[in-house]
Amino acid sequence: MLSKRTKSILNLIAIVVLFLLLWWADVKLDPFSKRILNVMAIYVIWAVSLNFINGTTGIFSLGHNGFAAVGAYAAALLTMPIYQKQMIFFLKPLIYPLNSIQIGFLPATLIGGAAAALFGLLVGAPVLRLKGDYLAIATLGFSQIIFVLANNFPSITNGALGLKGIPPYTNLFWSWGWAVFTIVFIGRLTASSYGRALKAIREDEVAAEAMGIRLSTNKILAFIIGAFFAGIGGSLYAHLLTAIDPKAFSFFLTFNILIMIVIGGLGSITGSIIGAISFAFLSEWLRFVEAPMKIGPLTIPGIPGMRMVIFSILMLVVMLFYRRGIMGRNEFSWDWFYILYKKLTIRRKKQPAKRLEEKQVNVEPKEVKAEDE
Repeated sequence: MLSKRTKSILNLIAIVVLFLLLWWADVKLDPFSKRILNVMAIYVIWAVSLNFINGTTGIFSLGHNGFAAVGAYAAALLTMPIYQKQMIFFLKPLIYPLNSIQIGFLPATLIGGAAAALFGLLVGAPVLRLKGDYLAIATLGFSQIIFVLANNFPSITNGALGLKGIPPYTNLFWSWGWAVFTIVFIGRLTASSYGRALKAIREDEVAAEAMGIRLSTNKILAFIIGAFFAGIGGSLYAHLLTAIDPKAFSFFLTFNILIMIVIGGLGSITGSIIGAISFAFLSEWLRFVEAPMKIGPLTIPGIPGMRMVIFSILMLVVMLFYRRGIMGRNEFSWDWFYILYKKLTIRRKKQPAKRLEEKQVNVEPKEVKAEDE
């Protein structure tokens, strides 16, 4: 097996190669392709953070869209130009001091993540005492509360009209940079003693508590971390679309993220990445199923929403044949390539030995015939 130092070097090389590919994509690809790559990165952030809550800790949360909305609105209001705010909030003026503040993208994104984390604390402290279906319903209720507040507080969110003219700061380097940071941070956290405590809570709360693990503290902290990265993803999403409204953060967003992590594998960061990238790619590739199609004399009318039907069927198939998803709870490891290399070298060494044996078998009868003569 490879040493930790070797794996760290390989991880660093992989990150450098990734950003070199992003630089190439930023120069060569068209805006539509770059947009899909940005969406992939944002989905990776959301999927990995929700998997940290649902898969690693075992908390069945359905409120990720609410945290994403908080981060998106908070960051967008901080980065929008002051004159743009005055133009948008013509029905009811924006409250002070948001109406007179404009800051950079990075601090605004961090503040958006912190605002989502604060909501995670406020929601998690009372809600995480529940378990199972009750917890899921409570977190779903939180997301609906955020949706209602976003529609009915025009002095902050501009109501159903939403925010327009958000600066388009999100690019490949911002989105994938945050995606890599999310993967590394949550990956290292999961591999630490704190991550092992969360896995113990997931497997058996009674046994974990008997071993001295503080259930409430660890679960709330996991909830806050997941909410923070959901807010980061919301900020990136808002500055990619440049226009947001409450409908952009409906429950369907959480449903989509659940599809990603279930298909990839609950409890697997690698599975979340695979599920997020596959979902973003197929969401665009499957658009043809919602458009009218003509197969010979048969004309099939376009059916809106058919993509989600296909995704739901795909999730059912995965649940039937791969109950733990594509990756299960396994993670990518460089040891896989090392083991494959060892197997190939062993086969190469065996092949010359087999050839020598075959030659010896063929030579022996000739020698016997020579002796007989």
